Amino acid sequence: MISKKLAKAINEQIAKEIYSSNLYLSMAGYYHSISLNGMANWMRAQSTEELEHAYKLFDFLLDRGGVPVIGKIDSPPNHWETPLEGFQVAYEHEQKITESINKLARLAQKEKDLPLEVLLHWFISEQVEEEATVSELVDRLKLASDSPGGVFIFDNELRAKNITE
Repeated sequence: MISKKLAKAINEQIAKEIYSSNLYLSMAGYYHSISLNGMANWMRAQSTEELEHAYKLFDFLLDRGGVPVIGKIDSPPNHWETPLEGFQVAYEHEQKITESINKLARLAQKEKDLPLEVLLHWFISEQVEEEATVSELVDRLKLASDSPGGVFIFDNELRAKNITE
């Protein structure tokens, strides 16, 4: 049985993961609206992945006898001034999620909940990968942003990439 304190913290993280999914879906819509369908495709795949993270926490909570309670989830923005700004917002968001996962991991340690610690090791590794990937995309888009053709090449690379990796 999981403690009420940890169940509450996991429920809060589930809501953050769902917000992440909604943010990336909103970004997919934005990129599609400006005909950058490769970027839209990448963001849509990210949206799906974030929802899978929420399900992983949801199922863990159920398996431990907790009750999932999905709190209020704010609406994400739906417009950015430039394609680069959208990716920069995504990177900043991933940093916030990393901070939130780390806080939850410290709480699991404090509460001596080993099963949650084990689960969160996966999330911690995932966040290292997420931040590195989005950081690289931001850096590459910064280089491409000086040239409209560069943005289209970047977009086509994201379109051609196997998004289900």
